[in-house]
Amino acid sequence: MRPLAQLAPDVRSRARAVLFDIDDTLTTDGRLTAEAYSALERLQDARLLVIPITGRPAGWCDHIARMWPVDGVVGENGAFYFLYDRSRRRMTRAYAHDEETRALNRQRIEGVARHILEAVPGAAIAADQHYRETDLAIDFCEDVPLLSAHAIDTIASLMREHGMTAKVSSIHVNGWYGNYDKLTMTRRLLAECHDFALAEERERAIFIGDSPNDAPMFAFFPYAIGVANVRDALSRLTHEPAYVTRASCGAGFREAADFILAAKTPRVSKGSRT
Repeated sequence: MRPLAQLAPDVRSRARAVLFDIDDTLTTDGRLTAEAYSALERLQDARLLVIPITGRPAGWCDHIARMWPVDGVVGENGAFYFLYDRSRRRMTRAYAHDEETRALNRQRIEGVARHILEAVPGAAIAADQHYRETDLAIDFCEDVPLLSAHAIDTIASLMREHGMTAKVSSIHVNGWYGNYDKLTMTRRLLAECHDFALAEERERAIFIGDSPNDAPMFAFFPYAIGVANVRDALSRLTHEPAYVTRASCGAGFREAADFILAAKTPRVSKGSRT
């Protein structure tokens, strides 16, 4: 990983989209700070597409799409995207699986959850599970004492034994049925809603993240940025980001946003993005 200062001005000036994880990338100690939220607004005001790519649940993503300065959101590790058109007061929801498949998978998830809680002392169902539509989130440090690396690995292994895809974030182990991930749904959202084909334009998108479930994004985007706390996850990362900030969490996100914006032409008045 190279220092963020080495990210060239021409890369930043040509950027069209800023994609980012939420937990421990945008947030700090579980909170969305004023400086990080302000960075979102400033990025959007600079005519950049601003899109969170998160493992958080559908219930949260509905709120994010409606109320944050964003141009859509990918949630539950790629299970769907939501985009709210404020002028038409219309929410677009697109899923990797149809409703019948999602309903069947929710039934299967219940048995997996019971198995994990019996097998891994100290693990808990994530507090946001009630707001999820597609996956199982097992908390290993958000609202419970931090579990050992062995326990975290066991949770992921049990999910895989049940035929699930399992990914570790900075707070949860998430499991789901299907082979989608953050990147697959990001491609779809950008193509369907923003006329942005990642196959041809990935060098015009910058991704910011911090955890193992961000690895597909780190691998795909040549100018991916890790906030400084990504170093805590290096042993679990299959792919590292190309650049890293000096600051951690939300302060690192603001640092990255400031650095990107420093190379952009100041916006004179609001209008359509280019």
